[in-house]
Amino acid sequence: MNRRELLLSAAAFSVPAAMARDAGGEPAGKGKLRILILGGTGFIGPHFVREALARGHTVTLFNRGKRQEQPTPGVETLLGDRDGQLEALEGRDWDVVIDNSGYVPRHVRLTTQLLRERVRHYLFISTISVYADLSAPGTTEDAPLKKLADPTVEKVDGETYGGLKALCEGVVLEDFADRNTIVRPTYIVGPGDHTDRFTYWPWRVSQGGEMLAPGTAADPIQYIDVRDLARFVIGCVEVPTPGTFNACTPPGFATMGGLLEASRRVSGATTQFRWVDEATLRAEGLLDGPALPIWSPPTGESAGSALVSPARAVGAGLRFTALEDTVRATLEWHRSRPAEQRDKLKVGLSREAETALLAKLR
Repeated sequence: MNRRELLLSAAAFSVPAAMARDAGGEPAGKGKLRILILGGTGFIGPHFVREALARGHTVTLFNRGKRQEQPTPGVETLLGDRDGQLEALEGRDWDVVIDNSGYVPRHVRLTTQLLRERVRHYLFISTISVYADLSAPGTTEDAPLKKLADPTVEKVDGETYGGLKALCEGVVLEDFADRNTIVRPTYIVGPGDHTDRFTYWPWRVSQGGEMLAPGTAADPIQYIDVRDLARFVIGCVEVPTPGTFNACTPPGFATMGGLLEASRRVSGATTQFRWVDEATLRAEGLLDGPALPIWSPPTGESAGSALVSPARAVGAGLRFTALEDTVRATLEWHRSRPAEQRDKLKVGLSREAETALLAKLR
């Protein structure tokens, strides 16, 4: 057994395969809820809204009104800003809050203190980036969290993001003790994902030709389909489910090779994959930027970042859409985007850079 197989076996033991691959079974609604979503107009918010409405709940959004040109039919929108402009929330009460726009603890504190006496349950969308150490497989919700050298910092960037989210979690735990749910997703993917981190791979495969593929086909990847996340989140508020949950596919559910092969099947392309080892990728400077999204080296400080354990969430009802269905839905959505977004992705290798590197490697 090589290192990669050892990592997979060590991390996968905690999630029964049958549960991990069951995409159905979302819980039935337990009565109509009044749900307040802080945010709701970016990538994941609209999926939460659709799932809640489909289950018969009433939805109110609170945001700055900058991302959505037309209001969602049947959804109330309150305008304001989490940085102190909360007047629209005053004097109102809801059954549940879903907070998917909290990045700075001071902003989260303003809403938790305003709403803690008038809301039954608070669900906060966090991230697996809160963990201090992702070098080992099988990270659970009880692992140590990141701590910022300066906990008063409010600039959100790659260095502070995880630590700030950990502090935000602490605010929710303090102000909604025993009445909170913390959900820690990994890469959120699927239709509507404007980061292009997952989209790059099926779209590039669909273009055909020779393609650079990182590492080996057996390298694990981890993600969560946004539709599965939405079903899990709404299920957790229908039947209040306190606790903290990693939201990610189980270790071994998907590999880099599986993603590329699924993309080839779905797109009907005849793309040929040229697998390039980690040492070469590092020498070419491709491990330090956005050229190879989703994939991470199976060694070093991020070796366990694709092997996080979602066992607790699976026990609470999280189910997973088949990788091929996620690829298909993502491609269909991406093909409907404006040409300037469809043809120039935010991440991934440009065709020129990829062609030049493949020629060099020959």
